[in-house]
Amino acid sequence: MTQANLSPSFSNRFALQSRSFRIFLYGSLVARIGDWMDLVALNWAVLTITDSPIALGIINACRLLPAFLFSVPAGVMADRYDRRKLLIWIQFGMMLLTFCLAYAVENKWSLYAFIAIVVLRSVLAAMDPPVRNAFVTNLVSGHKMKSAVALNTTSMNLSRIIGPAAAGLLLMKMEVSQLFWLNGCSTAAALMSFFLVHSHDDYAKRERSCGKVTIREAIVYVRENSLVSSLLLLAVVPMLFGFPYTALLPLFGKDILRLGAEGFGLLLSVSAVGAVLGSGFLSTGKEIRKPGRWLMISIMAFGSFLLLFMFSNHVIAASIIMFFVGFASQLYRTLSRLTIQLYVPDRLRGRVLSIALMDRGFIPLGALLIGMLADWTSSFWAGIFMGISCIVFTLLVGVKYRQIWHL
Repeated sequence: MTQANLSPSFSNRFALQSRSFRIFLYGSLVARIGDWMDLVALNWAVLTITDSPIALGIINACRLLPAFLFSVPAGVMADRYDRRKLLIWIQFGMMLLTFCLAYAVENKWSLYAFIAIVVLRSVLAAMDPPVRNAFVTNLVSGHKMKSAVALNTTSMNLSRIIGPAAAGLLLMKMEVSQLFWLNGCSTAAALMSFFLVHSHDDYAKRERSCGKVTIREAIVYVRENSLVSSLLLLAVVPMLFGFPYTALLPLFGKDILRLGAEGFGLLLSVSAVGAVLGSGFLSTGKEIRKPGRWLMISIMAFGSFLLLFMFSNHVIAASIIMFFVGFASQLYRTLSRLTIQLYVPDRLRGRVLSIALMDRGFIPLGALLIGMLADWTSSFWAGIFMGISCIVFTLLVGVKYRQIWHL
């Protein structure tokens, strides 16, 4: 086959050929870099003030638990209203609350006021992913959808490289409050991008085709579709037992590797490099043979590399292992999101994605559980528990739902 024959096929499936998608992606990248800087600043501030793994779990619970309560309502709204306008209002609210958080830290408001602002902002942050992920497929058409979903995930992972590393460096030169001011400005960039894009989102047509939009229709669809329901159940395992490592990495870095803020920021960035490679090659839109088998293998590899990290005693070895932690975790995450978004019809996409994205709410639960275990035993044994649990529970789900292996 000649290059001339290959090029049109590639251009037809590569989402960056779409101007609106490029604008959306670049705006999202800037905002996500600010979000990761914000996360590093938030965790480091709490750890510095309290020196408590339980406090880390609590603040991340305040940040992520709203995903349980507000993800589904956001999915209903995504299928009922104009997704672009919803994203504009969500970003505007998050920008204002981030500026309030910066002001509160700068003026040394009480811890309760700090937590209250974090919770309010987290409500909007919980509503953003279902709407945003449903909106991605409205920016492109046809064969570009797979590429768009993968590139959106790659953008998120790329921000994990830049954000934590930048935050670690900036924390050596700046006050924590200044990082929150920067994140507010980055959210403004995403807000501006939504005014510039044009989408294929015909929300009026969706409403005419399915009548009253309710979550019950999506629940019935998930319950009657064994493939989708098994994918949603499988997603709980790494979220509960694996992904809390992002919140507890300051603790692991301090206790196991004796690292400071710049050190754990580096480890997060290295894991993000692996995550970019884990999701990036899917951005061309090529078919993946037997994705179910790769889903299972990648979660178990995720757990295995977390186990290895606990035995690392040098920053170089820890960084190499953390690279593979990121690669395995995001290979799974991207494949899972691709399968769900392409399998579910557009009229249900927002609601089903809102159910799928509720798995993020298990991260703070896991962080709290593992933080308590670290407080009772040690950081080392808490990490061992994380790795073993990822492997064992993935195998149990695979035994019960054998159709995943044949997907």
